[in-house]
Amino acid sequence: MGEPAWRVVLLLAGAFRDGVDALHGELAEQGHPEARPLHGFALQAIGPDGCTINELGQRLGVSKQAAAKTAAGLEKSGYLTRAPVPGDRRAVLLRRSPRAEDLLSASEAGFERVAERWRHQLGPLRYAALVDALATIADDRPVGDLPGWLTQRP
Repeated sequence: MGEPAWRVVLLLAGAFRDGVDALHGELAEQGHPEARPLHGFALQAIGPDGCTINELGQRLGVSKQAAAKTAAGLEKSGYLTRAPVPGDRRAVLLRRSPRAEDLLSASEAGFERVAERWRHQLGPLRYAALVDALATIADDRPVGDLPGWLTQRP
């Protein structure tokens, strides 16, 4: 029978948290102490070409109000700039700032260090098997809307 099913799912969540917490510890040391896990999702959703608040909400799976609040926090931390949308006087284009690009680059390098730590802990074969198993389970399921999914009501 093995592990109770609920424990397996919680172990996956614990591994996720281990990686994210380690990453954010590094980011704080590298000049990004205000960075939060949601910020990475939001900056990826904004993308290199930018988007509007409505588009950000759709991409994250959250309300327009939640997207606006997230954008305000990103702007306050220096990760986001706003510009008018040509041809639409009411819409605002959200763009990643150079500070956001630095955060995303540091995040990518930090996740590599997390993965290397896990490879070291598990050994290369077990690590490869873990990645393969997780890819099978996740089945290319999108995670960009994870913030909204976590707060969704059934």
